Amino acid sequence: MTTFVDRVELHVAAGNGGHGCASVHREKFKPLGGPDGGNGGRGGDIILVVDQAVTTLLDYHHSPHRKATNGQPGAGDNRSGKDGQDLILPVPDGTVVLDKEGNVLADLVGHGTTYIAGEGGRGGLGNAALSSARRKAPGFALLGEPGKSADIVLELKTVADVALVGYPSAGKSSLISVLSAAKPKIADYPFTTLVPNLGVVTAGSTVYTIADVPGLIPGASEGRGLGLEFLRHVERCSVLVHVLDTATLESDRDPISDLDVIEEELKLYGGLDDRPRLVVLNKIDIPDGKDLADMIRPELEARGYKVFEVSAVTRVGLKELSFALAQGISKLRARRPKEEATRIVIRPKAVDDSGFTVTEEDGVFRVRGEKPERWVQQTDFNNDEAVGYLADRLSRLGVETELMKAGARAGDAVAIGAEENAVVFDWEPTVMAGAEMLGRRGEDHRLDAPRPAATRRKDREAERDNSQKEYDEFKPF
Repeated sequence: MTTFVDRVELHVAAGNGGHGCASVHREKFKPLGGPDGGNGGRGGDIILVVDQAVTTLLDYHHSPHRKATNGQPGAGDNRSGKDGQDLILPVPDGTVVLDKEGNVLADLVGHGTTYIAGEGGRGGLGNAALSSARRKAPGFALLGEPGKSADIVLELKTVADVALVGYPSAGKSSLISVLSAAKPKIADYPFTTLVPNLGVVTAGSTVYTIADVPGLIPGASEGRGLGLEFLRHVERCSVLVHVLDTATLESDRDPISDLDVIEEELKLYGGLDDRPRLVVLNKIDIPDGKDLADMIRPELEARGYKVFEVSAVTRVGLKELSFALAQGISKLRARRPKEEATRIVIRPKAVDDSGFTVTEEDGVFRVRGEKPERWVQQTDFNNDEAVGYLADRLSRLGVETELMKAGARAGDAVAIGAEENAVVFDWEPTVMAGAEMLGRRGEDHRLDAPRPAATRRKDREAERDNSQKEYDEFKPF
């Protein structure tokens, strides 16, 4: 059964915003007390948060679909809807967030680091918030925005000070088990370690972490064995320790060639040339292993490596190795720049930026921009007055002016939004913004909406006036 996962595809959907409410205040002797529809609640966000207690992405492997709650709709008597609850997703330290094309969206390092993977939709305004001096009793409210959905990839890169690298069965798991309190699986066959193991080592006043990376083989940088899956766990480690088996039973292998192969794979993977290296000659408790270690040590030191002869069984040389690693890590930490508190940078958009573009595509004039697309999503197209309000907003934004500059004429097709979910209509230029042109609540005569009831009422009034006039002309007295 899988117990460790370091790469998952996650499908997130933020909560939708609640719809605004169109309501009129009513009470005894005051049937039309003005609009009192409340605003809809905001949809919940999807937030990734680094949690030190989480070490794997296993939960998201089993449940890759995550959705936040929606905002509640507004209600009468100026009651706003409840906001949706944010969905907090804990991730391990060192998680990288990518899109499906492989572009890095966020690199989450450090406890408490957050990233909003999906932003909840805004709640729609109620008719109380939409009322103005010209539109005193709106017969409509705005719809809530849909929440953002995304398909993202979470990739874990272990954060450790020291990485143990080497061939399978070189003794890396045994070494980390005696240097720290970690209890990895240890056996006498290759590829015993299928997941990175992490341990904490204390040497004097220095505390550092050490990672046991699964065994590498020739071609690991190209995906052979487990190399490509776990080479990423070496990227964040400050020091690389080559663990060489001095008692290997394979006749075609020796510690020097093993070192050359692993170094070549690290070079092909890239980005690790600047990491300090140490060499550990393991299994010197075996007589042949001790002899081979004494034989190859001068050559390794001539290459510039600092060499340690150890035995995970008898624990010979472990103390010297532990303190040498602690000393090197302390020097690296001292050279690092001091971490400063995260600064919140606010980059407001320019106030004179119209925020939209108009382009012609195959005879269709397409309007793209955050504001127009959001306004379209918030419009109830079953309500004529809401459509008229949208036309007013687009006109004030300057959309009609830009359409005229682009060569659009009356009757041309205009699409607002992306191609897959655009709203398309035949453009009819307006002469004026229409708040003062509205008739009854919920209607807008610019849409040529029929009003048979008003026509019948005017006919009855005309007939009554004619009857009264005839009576006045022919009355006997």
